[in-house]
Amino acid sequence: MRMVFGLVLLAGIALAGGAVYMAKNYIGQYQTALAAERAQREKIVPTVPVFVAERPLKYGETLAEADVRAVDWPENALPEGVFTADNPIFPEGVSERRVVLRTMEKNEPILAVKVTEPGEEAGLTSRLQRGMRAFAIRVDVASGVSGFLRPGDRVDVYWTGRVDKALGATRGEVTKLIQPAIQLIAIDQNAAGDLDGAIIAQTVTVAVAPAQVAKLAQAQSTGRLSLSLVGAEDDTVAGSIEVDQRALLGIEAKEVKVEVEEEKTCSIRTRRGAEVVQIPIPCTN
Repeated sequence: MRMVFGLVLLAGIALAGGAVYMAKNYIGQYQTALAAERAQREKIVPTVPVFVAERPLKYGETLAEADVRAVDWPENALPEGVFTADNPIFPEGVSERRVVLRTMEKNEPILAVKVTEPGEEAGLTSRLQRGMRAFAIRVDVASGVSGFLRPGDRVDVYWTGRVDKALGATRGEVTKLIQPAIQLIAIDQNAAGDLDGAIIAQTVTVAVAPAQVAKLAQAQSTGRLSLSLVGAEDDTVAGSIEVDQRALLGIEAKEVKVEVEEEKTCSIRTRRGAEVVQIPIPCTN
């Protein structure tokens, strides 16, 4: 009897130990899961619904409500000019259309600079900043950088021609930088920046100040204009550049010595008492 009682006691102790062990493991797993959940919660950042493109959008397309959708965006990484609930892309009560100004891919945030204001047209006037004017320059395959120019690029404009002799020019043709780093806003009749491949344009349109328009018009009517593409991240400003044929060939200008003819003087001698005096007189030949 005592042996049975001992066996039952041992079995009870073993079961109690197993239960304690299982409870300890369960509590440990629960604490681990709770710590992981707290760590994930700390990583969560506040988000704001912003409007993105539902499909690829091209320049000149009308933007409709079906072309956009709202997605959650990190509040601390909002792009400048993004449309949100506080700044809706389709304001209530406004029926005028918006037009796409820049190519956008699917899921790309729609920014204010990429679409027009309601009712505004997507012409060149929307690309001109205050005080700027549009001016067209004739180009060909050589002067237009082999057709690799795109709207939004910046170019240096060089003038090549002969200076009028009335201005005292004796050096033949001269090439001079007349406008550095001006922005292109259109190639032929296309103002979109997503042109595919090289396009041999006949005209490019630039955005310049009114005074620059006068310079470019005068330069285009009196000589040839050539464009030089400026790098996208190049922030240097080209200085004064002028090259003529002598500078191109490395020929130094010879200094011409002008011989100055000595002034002739004539005189006569006369005697005054014991003294001989020399008196200057005008020369007759």
